[in-house]
Amino acid sequence: MGAQFLLVIDQGTTSTRAVLFDSTGVPQAFHAVDLSQYYPANGWVEHDPEEIWQATLTCCRAVLSGVAAADVSGLGIANQRETTLVWDKRTGTAIHNAIVWQDRRTAERCRALQRAGLEADITSRTGLLVDPYFSATKLEWLLDNVDGARARAEAGELAFGTIDSWLLWRLTAGAVHATDATNASRTMLLNLKSLAWDQNLLTLFNIPRAMLPEVRDSAGLFGHTSAALFGAPIAILGVAGDQQAAAIGQACFEPGDVKSTFGTGCFALVHTGDVPPVSRNRLLATCASRLEGKPQYAVEGSIFVAGAVVQWLRDGLGIIGQSGEIESLVQRAGEAEGLYFVPAFTGLGAPYWDPDARGAIFGLTRDAGAAEIARAALDAVCFETRDLLEAMAKDMAAAKIGAPKALKVDGGMVRNDWFCQRLADLTGLPVERPQVFETTALGAAYLVGLAAGVFRDTADIAHHWHLDRRFVPALAPSRRDFLYRGWTEAVARVRSV
Repeated sequence: MGAQFLLVIDQGTTSTRAVLFDSTGVPQAFHAVDLSQYYPANGWVEHDPEEIWQATLTCCRAVLSGVAAADVSGLGIANQRETTLVWDKRTGTAIHNAIVWQDRRTAERCRALQRAGLEADITSRTGLLVDPYFSATKLEWLLDNVDGARARAEAGELAFGTIDSWLLWRLTAGAVHATDATNASRTMLLNLKSLAWDQNLLTLFNIPRAMLPEVRDSAGLFGHTSAALFGAPIAILGVAGDQQAAAIGQACFEPGDVKSTFGTGCFALVHTGDVPPVSRNRLLATCASRLEGKPQYAVEGSIFVAGAVVQWLRDGLGIIGQSGEIESLVQRAGEAEGLYFVPAFTGLGAPYWDPDARGAIFGLTRDAGAAEIARAALDAVCFETRDLLEAMAKDMAAAKIGAPKALKVDGGMVRNDWFCQRLADLTGLPVERPQVFETTALGAAYLVGLAAGVFRDTADIAHHWHLDRRFVPALAPSRRDFLYRGWTEAVARVRSV
């Protein structure tokens, strides 16, 4: 019968997961391992690369239990983007912990670039704003702050990569040093028009070209896993950054298609076609995919804290024991007029881009308790999503792309029916939740299936997308806008500028 399964590694910010799909994209097995978070200083966030690697092996072996490697059509990778690693090419050992996308240690370097008037040129080349979020200043920091790193890099001894490159290197026992165009477009080192490393930016950040991975299509043969890992080699056929993978999993293939993923952060992405877009509203232009050498593009808005605020309510305040308890808690909340929670724990992302903003709760009264604070936290994620959608609408109008008719959602938070309805109410858009919640992994599985010939094309993939539930706005527009005005005032009070 031939190979029947599609194996996906979904390496995220708070966990490493593996999902085994059948040839139609239906999940058959799932395993996850939580990922430790390290905070060595205020605003700094790190991961242990070896912990990521060991968890990857554990998860893959768990879902392959009872399945022969010969029955797997291929392996795909979806990964947290921008998180930056440097490792020794000879030993495969990282020279420092991975610097996570949330990390703000290079905020002053970014401000210096802005003061020098360099942001406009960087944005024109990369589609990105200058922010610690992206990989370039993280990589520069590692070379400048790890003893001997810059000299070793210039001698050709070190490799740079985002998490996908790290996993490819380890899975292939060092045979492959590559990335795909979606991940590369998030480094602030890639020219978005040519989808090649930009020499001007490499010079600006003093990055030796020999450190960089090869940029490839999102679907195609990247290499094979070492036979010792899973009993036999498995072809690695698909790679994409997690948000682009989620858009593929949500079948966002036409200009105007919008999805929003609610994981640790929230990431809304609108497909814009085959021409690199320009955002005039402080959003990001990014590569949505590159298939058979043909790129597709998107405009994206990034919110740093979404599901992470639920984790904080659980671990920081202790007002819930498990994340899933928040749905029943918020249903008991009183009106709490004027209560706003701005979860700027590591600054504000789009469209504000303020790394020095910090979180705050406004409007507390004596009758506000755990339920009201929890509801304000979920409302914040909805308001932040409206921030992104309003900026997107302006960019879409300028590009003569029709406004979105609905918002496709995925990620752990959308299991909460109350949240999905509140999201529809506070954004004014119908919210569509798919049958398969793990759309990030599903998108990587679709890329594998494209390369393996399981799916003919993106239209074939779109045929496999199925709706679970549609949430229709029920809040009066006047009430929605009144609440949003209160949110914008609260945000203004935490801004550092």
